[in-house]
Amino acid sequence: MSATILNEIRKGYYLDSVALMRMSKSIVSMDGVEEAAMMMGSPSNRQIMTDAGLLTDEGKAAEGGDLIIGIRANTAEAAKTALTEANFLLDQPTASGGEGSEWHPKTLRAALKSLPEANLALISVPGDLAVAEARKAIRRGLHAMIFSDNVSLDEEASLKQEARELGQLVMGPDCGTAIINGTPLAFANAVTRGDIGVIGASGTGTQEVTCLIAQYGGGISHAIGVGGRDLKTEIGGISSLMALDALDEDPETKQIVFISKPPPADVATKILERIGASNKPATVCFIGADELPMPANAVQVFTLRDAAKAPMGLLDQSSISVSEQPITVPSGRSQLQGLFTGGTLCAEAQNIFRSAGVAIKSNAPIPGVPSLTDVSDGYPMLDLGADEYTQGKPHPMIDPTVRDDAIIAALGNDKVAIILVDVVIGYGSHQDPAGHLADLLNEHGTKDSPAIIASVTGTKEDPQVRSIQMSKLTAAGIVVAPTNADASEWALAAIRSGSGG
Repeated sequence: MSATILNEIRKGYYLDSVALMRMSKSIVSMDGVEEAAMMMGSPSNRQIMTDAGLLTDEGKAAEGGDLIIGIRANTAEAAKTALTEANFLLDQPTASGGEGSEWHPKTLRAALKSLPEANLALISVPGDLAVAEARKAIRRGLHAMIFSDNVSLDEEASLKQEARELGQLVMGPDCGTAIINGTPLAFANAVTRGDIGVIGASGTGTQEVTCLIAQYGGGISHAIGVGGRDLKTEIGGISSLMALDALDEDPETKQIVFISKPPPADVATKILERIGASNKPATVCFIGADELPMPANAVQVFTLRDAAKAPMGLLDQSSISVSEQPITVPSGRSQLQGLFTGGTLCAEAQNIFRSAGVAIKSNAPIPGVPSLTDVSDGYPMLDLGADEYTQGKPHPMIDPTVRDDAIIAALGNDKVAIILVDVVIGYGSHQDPAGHLADLLNEHGTKDSPAIIASVTGTKEDPQVRSIQMSKLTAAGIVVAPTNADASEWALAAIRSGSGG
């Protein structure tokens, strides 16, 4: 029996991609539905829906500002029922409106009329619309944080060059984390205000460092995200250099922490020269980079943990030894798998294993680590938030089920001794990722399953509460380390000691 595919286009109808993904997930759970998606009609999204077998000729006619509903079901009746439910879900915001409901502006002009003192616009629209909205913002005297991705490198460079001329900072595109004047934006955490300013070209890296600074008793003045491509040669670190200027001029910021994956040599030189021109001490963490000559006011560190310790004067304090942790794995096993939701946390783990001379591979390799497709040997370190795992799906920090298949496969692999995972909480993240992981282990784990070592990125003030998340993991038999770096080091020590065989 052939499947029935139904499409419906809503012209000029926009909803945030996260909300659409959550609605799509509920449609997929309906009886008879094989696949479903509700996506804006950008070229990249139309291709995703085509590849998923969800697009008809009608759907292919959609434009970037249109919303496409795509349903594939095993019967025409099931497809029609699912389409009706999709429309019902989409109409909920309208149905709940009326007198007394909260008003939301539909344009930047209307938003500025409502809040004329605003100086920052957070932009989350389809990528092919994001630059146009950002240009409107910077030309109206606003800084811009672009959560959207799928923006071309040429467009990013052009936008940032114009913003620099106008004196406006552009954070992003694909900027997932920022804390400005104590306000967490997008995927961020509830941290204490303080005098340490953070600049991050990586979202989860910024989250880990800001959370650890808070745990160590410090506080954050600002955490400025710049987007993952700002340090590419084509961009030249425009936003990073402007962020350094801003923190240098900010009287509340006494120290600066800079976090990114290794930039090209020409861009690294620019960043380090600008840091050296500051009178404020700095900590530089280029995850996966070799040792570099630092300016007199800067120290280089190689883990996110140390990026948080350095400004607190805690680098000389040792971490908890793996020998103090009860890590028990089935005999006869010697392999390890890293299954991460955070790309920079995956990079940090790679750096620790690579530096120890242990063979690893990754779908998002740091310098010196081969790609999954290049070698057959080595422990896999997977960034499950990468595009190949999340196309048309929520990020695993939003929906932890995206990681389920990989964890279930590792639990059932009789060669795997240890599974290394991260749990990232805070604003924007799933309401209970540790509880979900614990339930998954209870359902699919056995007494012979691999040991699981985890860390929790977050704070006690986060909605999910870090201590509660850690307790749920511990109750499920998961070994919980204080940081992602510690978890990686514990896993490395356990594998090396022959605990797995």
